[in-house]
Amino acid sequence: MGPHPAVAAIRLAVRRVLHDILTEHSAHSARAAHCASAASAASRGTGPCDRRAPLVLVACSGGADSMGLASALAFEAPKLGVRAGGVTVDHGLQSGSDIRAAEVVARLTALGLDPVESVAVSVGRDGGPEAAARDARYGALDSAAERHGAAAVLLAHTRDDQAETVLLGLARGSGIRSLSGMAAVSGAGRRYRRPFLQLDRQTVRTACLAQSIPVWDDPHNADPAYTRSRLRQEGLPALEKALGKGVVEALARTAQLSRDDADALDAWAADAESTVRDDAGQLEVEKLFALPPAVRRRVLRKAAITAGAPAGSLFARHIEEVDRLITGWRGQSGINLPGRVEALRQGGRLVLRQG
Repeated sequence: MGPHPAVAAIRLAVRRVLHDILTEHSAHSARAAHCASAASAASRGTGPCDRRAPLVLVACSGGADSMGLASALAFEAPKLGVRAGGVTVDHGLQSGSDIRAAEVVARLTALGLDPVESVAVSVGRDGGPEAAARDARYGALDSAAERHGAAAVLLAHTRDDQAETVLLGLARGSGIRSLSGMAAVSGAGRRYRRPFLQLDRQTVRTACLAQSIPVWDDPHNADPAYTRSRLRQEGLPALEKALGKGVVEALARTAQLSRDDADALDAWAADAESTVRDDAGQLEVEKLFALPPAVRRRVLRKAAITAGAPAGSLFARHIEEVDRLITGWRGQSGINLPGRVEALRQGGRLVLRQG
């Protein structure tokens, strides 16, 4: 008798991602050829292949989603010759968080993952509590991946998380990139992988129950003080009540369609950027004006970031104001952007500089 359908589903999702990682690892590493030539030694357990196998880490909070992901990684990785480890991040936002992190380390170790570690972080205030915690968490995961030489870090975001992300972007009035939600592969060097984006949250929780895996329900996930928690507890259920079932699936599908469109527009903007600059590298207003608005604003956003504006603090309203220097010019003064960057129009040129 095979595994429970939910268990089979999460294992298949992880297996597919591990296959992708192995393919990329083989294509970019000369060590793969060395392992192939040492197959006879490896069959005796003395070859270098095990030592040279890629390491994949799972980011685990102890919740159902990430424990389900950790269990699937622990099951699939040895079958494919992949080393598997885990990292839990202690945000220090709740009493006893260090004890909770130690429990997660123990559970990951019991699954057979190695290396496993807990990383404590200090959460700032920039961008609000949720954004600050996210920044601290990714910083810790980046450091852990570099420290251990990991080929990838698996994240347990589900289709439900994707739907929530799309709705949050819509509520902020963000552009199509924000509506694209989370990518299945992201980060420097394609570090972050999200195997569960096509799976719903209930499937993953059911898989944990079927395997008797203990999980921890973070009280922050039900705390109405957090925007995402309110959306999860009240917003999405209200939408499904009003519109019927299938809202989550539709939002996740919207994310993928938006991502395809955004990728195409980004590529167009990258090609257009060199055509709207003069010999000195200055942006020419007349040529910018001739671009479609979606392409032009992407060029402006990149120019602002290059000038020193922090990407995370640069919103659509900022770019719209800069765009008016091109499309609605009436002699207005410069526009102040985050990072002490100023955008102004001078002699038919758009100048972005840090002052």
